[in-house]
Amino acid sequence: MDIVCLVFDGITALDIVGPYEVLQRLPGADVKFVAGSAGEIRTDNKFLALVADYSLDEIKGADVLVVPGGFATRALEGDDDLLAWIRAIDATTTWTTSVCTGSMLLAAARLLEGKEATTHWASLERLREYGAIPTGHRVVEQGKIMTAAGVSAGIDMALTLAARIAGDEFAQAVQLGIEYDPQPPFDAGSVAKAPARVVELLRAMYGARDM
Repeated sequence: MDIVCLVFDGITALDIVGPYEVLQRLPGADVKFVAGSAGEIRTDNKFLALVADYSLDEIKGADVLVVPGGFATRALEGDDDLLAWIRAIDATTTWTTSVCTGSMLLAAARLLEGKEATTHWASLERLREYGAIPTGHRVVEQGKIMTAAGVSAGIDMALTLAARIAGDEFAQAVQLGIEYDPQPPFDAGSVAKAPARVVELLRAMYGARDM
């Protein structure tokens, strides 16, 4: 099973590492990290480096495509070559997925027109710009396209996808293997539940960075 993970400078690390930890456990998984050019890329804070073993032009198809997010996706929405590659790979996939603002790239590639989709809450309404129907659900399935909300939701998406591919028991075994049993110290992980002052604090932090 060919699982292709797009990476790029400015990626949010957990957007791709979370799904990777789940999907690489699928039977027969062959995971490929791909970027515009093969080599090192840096995450959004520049602290962490990931390595793409393949360039876009080396990858012609996939069973599963994972498109992560990060602050860099806003600029990439105008990258015609990347969007054309996403469309071309989508034409070959069994599943096309995104995490966080990765769905903005799927939307910009015109893969979400008329479809429900989710993304990071701070960018959710922007999905309408591309004809998608925003929804606040953590994971949204529309045919073969599966979008996840912000960052940590990529783990939920990957477990959902693992269940579709290999069955519920296998997905539960993976969940147990990574001990994914969230018990956060605060109930502030959703914009619907976080205190208003916390929401405004984060909006201010995002203000200097375009999502």
